[in-house]
Amino acid sequence: MLDDDSVALVTGASSGIGAETAIRLAEAGADVALAARREDRLREVAADVEATGSEALVVPADVSERDEVVRMIADTVDELGGLDVLVNNAGVMLLEAVADADPEDWRTMVEVNLLGLMNATKEALPHLRGGGHVVNVSSVAGRVAGETSSTYSATKFGVNAFTEGLREEEAENGVRTTLIEPGFVETELAEHIPDEEIREHSAEMLAQMDVLQPADIARAIVYATDQPEHVSVNELLIRPTEQTRP
Repeated sequence: MLDDDSVALVTGASSGIGAETAIRLAEAGADVALAARREDRLREVAADVEATGSEALVVPADVSERDEVVRMIADTVDELGGLDVLVNNAGVMLLEAVADADPEDWRTMVEVNLLGLMNATKEALPHLRGGGHVVNVSSVAGRVAGETSSTYSATKFGVNAFTEGLREEEAENGVRTTLIEPGFVETELAEHIPDEEIREHSAEMLAQMDVLQPADIARAIVYATDQPEHVSVNELLIRPTEQTRP
C-alpha cells in the first residue's frame, strides 16, 4: 500500500498520463521521481507534486538509451532512499501503414515502448522494497491489432507478454505487477503520428466521443498500487464508455 514512506518512479512524466499519475501518487503520500526527456516540463510537474507535500525528483532521461535508464534508477534510489513503485508509462504512437512506414519509426517505437520498459524493469527489480510494484502502461492495441497500427500494436502485445512473464517469475518474491490498457485518451500521443491523413482521422475519432482523460488512468494506477500487499491487481482494461472499436 502507498504511504508517506513510499517512493515511486514514473517515466513519461512530462505530460498526459505520466504527469497526472505522478501527482496522484504524491497525493497518496509517495515521493515521486519524474523521468522524461523534456526537463522544463518535468520541473512544472515537480512543482505540482511538491504542492501536495511530497518530494519530487526530476530525472531527465531517454528510456530508449540503456545507460540513461541505468542512471535514472540509480538516481532515484540514491536521492529518494529506495524504490517501491515503478510506472513504465513512456511511449510513442507513430501510426503508419506497413508499405509506407519509415523503419526508423519502427525502431523508435520498439526502443521506447518495449525495450525501454524492459530495461527499466530489469534495473528496478533489485531495488524494489518489500517486493514492490511494477505498473506497465500498454493499450487496447496490445489486444487487437488494426490497420496502420501493426508496429505500435506489436510493441504493446510485447508489453502484455513481458508483464505476464514477469508476474510469474517474481510472484514468489512478492513483486506485484499491473498491466494498464487504456482506450482512447486525450493526450499528446496522437499529435506525433507522422502520417497526416492518419493523424487527422485519429483526431476526428477522438472528437466524436467523450474520451478518457489522463486523470482517469491515473486513478486506476493509484487504485492498483494502493491495495494490500496480498492483493495484486494484474490487469485493467479501461475504455471510454462510447468506444466500440478496440
